[in-house]
Amino acid sequence: MLAFGKNVLYMTNPKQIQKVYVSKSKKDEELFNFLKENHIHYLLVEPNILDKMCKQNHQGVVFERNDFEYQNLESCLEEDFVVLLDHLEDPHNFGAIIRTCEAAGIKSVIIPKDRSVDVTDTVIKTSVGTTENVKIIKVTNLVDAIKKLQQNNFFVYASAMDGKDMNQMSFPDKKVLIIGNEGKGVSPIVRKNSDEVICIPMKGEVNSLNASVAAGILIYKMGGLS
Repeated sequence: MLAFGKNVLYMTNPKQIQKVYVSKSKKDEELFNFLKENHIHYLLVEPNILDKMCKQNHQGVVFERNDFEYQNLESCLEEDFVVLLDHLEDPHNFGAIIRTCEAAGIKSVIIPKDRSVDVTDTVIKTSVGTTENVKIIKVTNLVDAIKKLQQNNFFVYASAMDGKDMNQMSFPDKKVLIIGNEGKGVSPIVRKNSDEVICIPMKGEVNSLNASVAAGILIYKMGGLS
């Protein structure tokens, strides 16, 4: 798969990098030293070649890396805090949530196999490469995954505007936070199988927050970094 950006390159395991394309106009001693020290094959190309390879701000660096490796649900059952995304669609939201999870010490994010954003070059870029440090777990059925987590002593919280005020709650050591789809929120079947529904209290006229912003607030309120 293709990825882009110097910072993302630095945060990627060199063993996962196949080839790097660098703009001929780029003068960056630090970058070239990194490539040489890690024995990474690179090619100098015209800037327009990179523009064709990647439509976003690539900073003069585009690289081929091994396909992203998703993990299974069993890999997170011994953890204390897991985030589950209910059919998120925006790669920028996904990448931002991964970045927040990494900053807060959360090691795993669960996504469904179908009708959901995957780990793409945009997600990797938005996450600033923190996809290297956070396991992305892909499951066939979210409800089955929730039940498995509950069987392993996780208490599952779904986020919704009509939930209980997060400030009026205390949270257990093992918990799951569910963030819903940008437009539809948490699906009824996922909500039904959760243990509790919680919300972020708001005083303004806007009655909802961007998914990644809401995730960040709830993650830290529920015990991120604890």
